[in-house]
Amino acid sequence: MQRRFILFFITVLFLIYFIPGSYGQLTKIMGIVVDGETKQPMPFVTVMFKNTTIGTTTDFQGKYTFETKSVSDTLMASYIGYITKKSVIVKGAFQIIDFELIPVKLNLMEVVINPTENPAEILLRKVIKNKEKNDRKKLDFYQYEAYNKVEFDLNNITPEFKNKRIFRHFKFIFDNLDTSTINGKTYLPCFLTESVSDVYYRKEPKSEKEIIKASKASGVNNESVSQFLGDMYQNIDIYSNFIILFNKNFVSPIADFGLFYYKYYLVDSAFRDNKWCYKIMFKPRRKQELTFTGSCWIHDTTFAVKSIDMRIAEDANINFVQDMKLQQEYDYVDNKYWMLSKDKEAMDFNIFNQEVGFYGTKTTTYKKFLINKPREEKFYSTGSPVISLDSSFYRDEKYWARTRHDSLLKDEKFVYKMIDTIKKLPIYRTYVDFIRLVLTGYKESGNIEFGPYFNLYSYNKVEGHRFRLGIRTSNNFSTRFKPEIYLAYGTVDNKFKYGGNLMYVISKKPRRTFGVSYKYDTEVLGLNSDNLFFREDNVIASLFRRNPSDKLSMVKELKAYYSREWVTGISTTPGFTHRIIYPVGSTNLENSKNSITTFEFGLNNRIAFKEKYLEDRFRRVNLGTKYPVFELQYNCGIKNFLNSDYRYNEAIFTISHWFNVGSVGWSKYVIETGKVFGNIPYPLLKIHEGNETYSYNEYAFNMMNLYEFVSNQWISVYYTHHFEGLFLNKIPLLRKLKWREVGYIKSLVGNLSEKYKEKWSLPDNMTELKKPYLEAGTGIENILKILRVDGLWRLSYLDNPNAPRFELKLSIKIDF
Repeated sequence: MQRRFILFFITVLFLIYFIPGSYGQLTKIMGIVVDGETKQPMPFVTVMFKNTTIGTTTDFQGKYTFETKSVSDTLMASYIGYITKKSVIVKGAFQIIDFELIPVKLNLMEVVINPTENPAEILLRKVIKNKEKNDRKKLDFYQYEAYNKVEFDLNNITPEFKNKRIFRHFKFIFDNLDTSTINGKTYLPCFLTESVSDVYYRKEPKSEKEIIKASKASGVNNESVSQFLGDMYQNIDIYSNFIILFNKNFVSPIADFGLFYYKYYLVDSAFRDNKWCYKIMFKPRRKQELTFTGSCWIHDTTFAVKSIDMRIAEDANINFVQDMKLQQEYDYVDNKYWMLSKDKEAMDFNIFNQEVGFYGTKTTTYKKFLINKPREEKFYSTGSPVISLDSSFYRDEKYWARTRHDSLLKDEKFVYKMIDTIKKLPIYRTYVDFIRLVLTGYKESGNIEFGPYFNLYSYNKVEGHRFRLGIRTSNNFSTRFKPEIYLAYGTVDNKFKYGGNLMYVISKKPRRTFGVSYKYDTEVLGLNSDNLFFREDNVIASLFRRNPSDKLSMVKELKAYYSREWVTGISTTPGFTHRIIYPVGSTNLENSKNSITTFEFGLNNRIAFKEKYLEDRFRRVNLGTKYPVFELQYNCGIKNFLNSDYRYNEAIFTISHWFNVGSVGWSKYVIETGKVFGNIPYPLLKIHEGNETYSYNEYAFNMMNLYEFVSNQWISVYYTHHFEGLFLNKIPLLRKLKWREVGYIKSLVGNLSEKYKEKWSLPDNMTELKKPYLEAGTGIENILKILRVDGLWRLSYLDNPNAPRFELKLSIKIDF
């Protein structure tokens, strides 16, 4: 997948798009309607094609957009009290048509009507009252066929951008441009994926299942990508109180408490698919909240949503997204059940304002509904919730022609051809190598990759200047096994360090892997080696620290494991580890020998219900789950096996959970408890992870020094809440900065058994926990969209040597 994703990024970046035809299928119109005398924008104006039922209403800024295949040759704008205006249009082209409406000069007697309540709010209350009745989730069973299409386009193409030197080999790609009705920007399509799937739902016990029958993508032929872009992983439920976008809770316009967040206006009534409906427009009550602006049509009898057209509030506190538009249509199936029939999401993504960015458009249509016709029990309870048939990637064009719910546009058809074009360009290889280096840290050369670049140089007091070079095989070499080796050298200790590992993928369904590794290298005991940024051989972590990096040990380690995933998110991993620890730097082992040798058997069980991920041949990118994640790790030390010195048992249980908290941000907690059974020296106990760098580390105690506390039984609790600008958005001078508040607290309780203290002693400045350890902090994130500054306080053990009381830490955090 790595190569295919890089091909996708290259494609997006360099717009390899070659279309011999024109964009003549769609008529695209956008414009604004203003008062001809005051020049003020006019909301609620009806704009429609003459002699058709195709029309829309201007929004609160007087703007409107059309994108349709069926049009007449005349567009009209009308409003009560104004003279109707008409304009001739050009079919099959993009155009901007603005209207200035002239008031009608009439002398009428004044009539004052004072309603007791806003009629839109009366209607909204009926919608809320009938939500459960109209929501498809109330059904016991349903199934449907979904056709899903996702397109990415490069937008905001300027002459300056086209003339950049980097595109001197790609000039031909700018021959074909189109214009979006989202905001009038020019764009070039560069990525397209399609899928057809059958989706099944059961209410009790709740079960959702999607079987992908066909999948087709330009540049990406990967099952997990196909699943992620399918129907179940990307959907919006308008009947929920909150709509989750970019992991943030946006308040639905028909939320139970919608009146607290929105203003509503009843603006129209008309037949929609032979159903009499009322049109309500809505907008946020306050600035910079996660809300929408738009309109919806409500059925007059069932008070169900017939259709909705909305976009995120223009000033919402969200990064990189300049605009996002959501549209949904519902059909009354069997004259009993309201079912979603079409869903379209369009996003304008820009890292920097006014610079080249991306459009992302997802269109899903739903057909072949079956209501309350259950399948057998086994069908719902077995297998992964999202399954791709083996034949899904190999469907021919005849299959797609008869299966698509709607035919492709000309530009969409030719997106598939652009990938072959870019691969044939000689300069393609250069750009692929550069982007791979940035994204992965490795430079590919045929079957070999060199890196990672952030470990090439580091510094610590024991080794001095440390230089490291790693080599691993690429996917060109094998898609089953990946060997990797590295060699390092320190200029002070004048010693070579080395290591290597091998990963073998036994199968993908179910996922089964085997791995073995060996290393002879320095290590900070108790430090999480999986956190690459805070490892001692990371150049940034080694240079920006408050204490000298001398708490190192030399470790010789052989490790092997076997991992078996039973269902998605539930896995078991047994393995063994043989280690020999030698003291170096300022560490000592507090035993009669000059080394410690252990051999332990380990068993890890992890449960992450409905976890989502992207997967390549060897690695996974975890996309998380809305449920708590449970993990149980058991280790058993075996004495006298391969010269092992000690017998012991260790059990560690962890619960972690990420969740949104209504409209006030999101929270995360991590609870860990563990115990070590056995009379063993401190390097084999729990050395609590400190942080001596100037960057915030979520996985460590940030105000604790390395090697400061040790326990053989403990429990730690970490809780953080991100307020997403809840308070700062209310301060006028700070609102434009879009800063966001964050706070956290972390506590630790632990002790050492009396048996341990009778036999062993601890190094200088290391101690047991005789009372709870506490630290807390508050910070500002989203500074310049990428920086986070934390102020941290240590609340206990303030008299310990070199214990910091307060620190400022700077870290990089990129988020929507």
